[in-house]
Amino acid sequence: MASSSSSNVTGIGAPVRRKEDHRFITGKGRYTDDINQPGQTWGSFVRSPHAHAGIKSIDKSAALAVPGVVAVLDGKDLAADEIGGLICGWMIHSKDGSEMKAGAHPALALDTVRYVGDHVAIVIAETQGAAKDGAEAVVVDYDGRPAVIDLATAQKAAPVHEVSNDNTVYDWELGLKAETEAAFEKAAHIVSIDITNNRLVPNAMEPRAAIGCFDEGTGNYTLYTTSQNPHVARLILSAFIGIAPEHKLRVVAPDVGGGFGSKIFVYAEETVCVWAAKKVGRPVKWTCDRSEAFLSDCHGRDHISHAELAVSEDGKFLGLRVKTLANLGAYLSTFSSSVPTYLYGTLLSGQYAIPAIYVEVDGIYTHTAPVDAYRGAGRPEAAYLVERLVDRAAHQLGRDPAELRKQNFVREFPYETPVIMTYDIGDFDASLDRAMEMIDYKGFDARRAEAATRGKLRGIGISTYIEACGIAPSKAVGSLGAGVGLWESAEVRVNPTGSVEVLTGSHSHGQGHETTFAQVVSDKFGIPIEDVEIVHGDTDKVQFGMGTYGSRSGAVGMSALANACDKVTVKAKRIAAHLLEVPVDEVTLTDGVFAAVSTNETLAFGEVSLAAYMAHNLPEDGMEPGLAEKAFYDPENFTFPAGCHICEVEIDPETGVTRIANFVAVDDFGTVINPMIVEGQVHGGLAQGIGQALLEEGIYDKDSGQLITGSYMDYTMPRADDLPTYQVDMTITKCPSNPLGIKGCGEAGAIGSPPAVINAVAHAIGNDDIAMPATPQRVWRSLQESA
Repeated sequence: MASSSSSNVTGIGAPVRRKEDHRFITGKGRYTDDINQPGQTWGSFVRSPHAHAGIKSIDKSAALAVPGVVAVLDGKDLAADEIGGLICGWMIHSKDGSEMKAGAHPALALDTVRYVGDHVAIVIAETQGAAKDGAEAVVVDYDGRPAVIDLATAQKAAPVHEVSNDNTVYDWELGLKAETEAAFEKAAHIVSIDITNNRLVPNAMEPRAAIGCFDEGTGNYTLYTTSQNPHVARLILSAFIGIAPEHKLRVVAPDVGGGFGSKIFVYAEETVCVWAAKKVGRPVKWTCDRSEAFLSDCHGRDHISHAELAVSEDGKFLGLRVKTLANLGAYLSTFSSSVPTYLYGTLLSGQYAIPAIYVEVDGIYTHTAPVDAYRGAGRPEAAYLVERLVDRAAHQLGRDPAELRKQNFVREFPYETPVIMTYDIGDFDASLDRAMEMIDYKGFDARRAEAATRGKLRGIGISTYIEACGIAPSKAVGSLGAGVGLWESAEVRVNPTGSVEVLTGSHSHGQGHETTFAQVVSDKFGIPIEDVEIVHGDTDKVQFGMGTYGSRSGAVGMSALANACDKVTVKAKRIAAHLLEVPVDEVTLTDGVFAAVSTNETLAFGEVSLAAYMAHNLPEDGMEPGLAEKAFYDPENFTFPAGCHICEVEIDPETGVTRIANFVAVDDFGTVINPMIVEGQVHGGLAQGIGQALLEEGIYDKDSGQLITGSYMDYTMPRADDLPTYQVDMTITKCPSNPLGIKGCGEAGAIGSPPAVINAVAHAIGNDDIAMPATPQRVWRSLQESA
C-alpha cells in the first residue's frame, strides 16, 4: 500500500525540493533533440538573407547532388498539398469596427520573403551535416526590394503586405476618451513622457526542435516539438493549417528547456517537418542552432509610446492618455495581436485609482522577425510606461516617489478600472512598506553621500507593478477576440495501491510542476508527493488542455486539479463510510487516513482505493468501481499579482558602468504552493528584467534589415556578475476567484524590475529621459550631454 504517514506529507506551503531536478542535473532529461526515430532524416532550412525580396527562381539541382540529400521542398510543394498558412488566433478590431489586416503567412515563402531568416525551403538528408550542406547549395534568385525597418516611420513606407497600404494592422482603442479629455482640461499639472520599450530576443536555454513522423499503415502523424501548449499546437495544425484530422495527429512536448512565451506559438519549422515526413516517407528531424534562433524565434516588446498624466494641484491622478506604436514584425504570430492590446492597454491603471484612461495602439508591420509574447507579454510594457511616468510626475511636482504612489493607490476592492479590468483584492501599501523597510529607504541619502566621496553616482528607483494572470475566463477573452477558450483540465487517477497519477493540460518547461502539482495532491489526500506522478505534454495521453503561459498553471491548472481531487475525495468518503458503517458526513480525511468521527475506526487511503477497484463491497446505490475523476476549470476572473520592486544603483561617471548595489522585490502572489520554487521564479524573472533594463536590445540595420545583434557577440545577455544578490519577500492576499487563492508568479520579476532599474539610473544621473537599455555608452553619453 502507498504510505499515508503524516511525516511524509509535503503539501501546500512546504519548500519542497523539486522532484524533477535529479534527472535534469544528472543528464537524464528527455528533450526533443534527445529523441531519434528509426529511419530518421534531418532537415535544414534555406532562409532569406534579405529583409524584403521577391523570389524569382529556386534552383535545387546542386543541393540534390550533395551526397545524402533526400529531398528539397519549397513553398510550391507545400501549396500543392493544400497546406494552409500560419495563423493569428486573436482577432483585434480597429476603432471603426473593421477586422485587423492579417497578411498571408505561408510556412515556406511562395513569391516574397519579408524578413531576414524567412523560410524559403527545407533540405532533407540522411545526416544533419548533409542537410546543412544541401541548404547552402540551394540557389535562390532574389529580386531585392526596399525594407521597412523603422517603426516610427513604417506607416509612411511602402506596404509589407498588400492588405495594408500603410502597414497598420489595426488602430485599436480602449478606455474613456471624453472623460480623459475632460480630466486633462481641469488638471493643474500635465506630465508627459516619450519612451521606447526595446526589442528582446527570447534565448531559452534549449533551442527549438521538431521531429515529424508519419505512419503509412495507420495514416497517423506524430510531432515531437518544443511546445508550451501541445494541444493548442495540434488544434492549429489540424483545423487551420490542414496537416491531418485532429484524431490522426499526436503532438508530444517532452522535457522543454525554457520557453518564456517563445514556445507558445506554432512555427513554420514544426509545420514543415510533420508535413515533410509523409512526403519523404521517413521521420524528419530539425534542431535549431542559436544563430537560427536569433533570426527566427518570435521576438518580444518593441514599442514606441507617448504618454501623459493629468495631476491635480494636491497630487491626485486625474487621467492618463497613451499612444503606442507596436511593432508586430513581418507576420502576425499566433497571439501577437493581443499582446499590445488586451494584455497591455488593460493594465495601464497600474496600482493607481485613475478615474479616466484612454489608450490608442497601432499595430504595425515591418520587415523584421515576428513579435509576440515574451515573459510578461504586454504587462511589462504597461508597467514600464506607468512607473516611468509616475516617477517623472514625482520629480516634476517635487514629491517623494513613494509618497506620491501611496497617495494614489487603489485601496477599496473590488475596483473596476477605466480599462475593463476588475481588481478583486490587494494590499499595495503592504508591499511598498515592506520593500522600503528592506532596502532602508530612509538611509539612502547617507549612502548616496558616501558614494559621492568615492566619485560614484547613486540612485534609487521604485516600481509598484500589477499584472493580470490566468488569461481567463473563456467567455471574457472570447468577447475580446480570443480564438480559443482559456480554461484548463485535469484528471486524477488513484491506483488500487493508493498512488496517484495526475494528467494535466498544463505544461512544465522549468516551472517545477512535477513538484508543485504533486504538493496539491498531497495536501488534498494526505499522501507523500513521492506517491504522485504528473503526466503532461502528450496529446495521446492527456485530455485536451490549454498549456502554460500567462502565469496560469497555478491559478487555472492547479484549480482544475484541486477540483478533480475534491471529486475523488467525495467518492472515496462514500466508500469509506460504507466500509466503516457510518454516515458519510461523519467521515474525515486527514494525513491519508479516513476516520469515522463517532467510532474512531480508520482506513488508510490505500485501503479505500483498493476497495474501490476490488469492488467486492461498494455502496449499493449503483456506484461504479474505480477511483478517478476529471475536472475542467474556467476561472471567474483574471488574477492580479502585484508588488513593489526597489533598485539601488551605483554608477561610475567615468565609464557609464552601472552596478546594482541592492535590489528588493516584495510580491503578492496569493497562496504560495512552494516558496522555494516561487523564489526561484522571481529570481529568474529579475534576471531577465534587469537584462532588458541594462543590456539587451535587438537591433536591425535600418537600411538592409540585417539583425545586427544576431549572436551573443552583440546581443548582451546578463551574466552572473551583472546581477546582485536579491532580497525577496512576499505579502499575501488570497485570490478570491479560484479555489486555491493563487495569483501566479512566473512573470512578475520581468514586469516589476525594468522600471525600478531605469528609475534608479535616471535618479542617479539626473536625467529622466534615459532610454532602455541603459548601457554604459548611453549612460556615459547622457552624463556628457548634461555636463
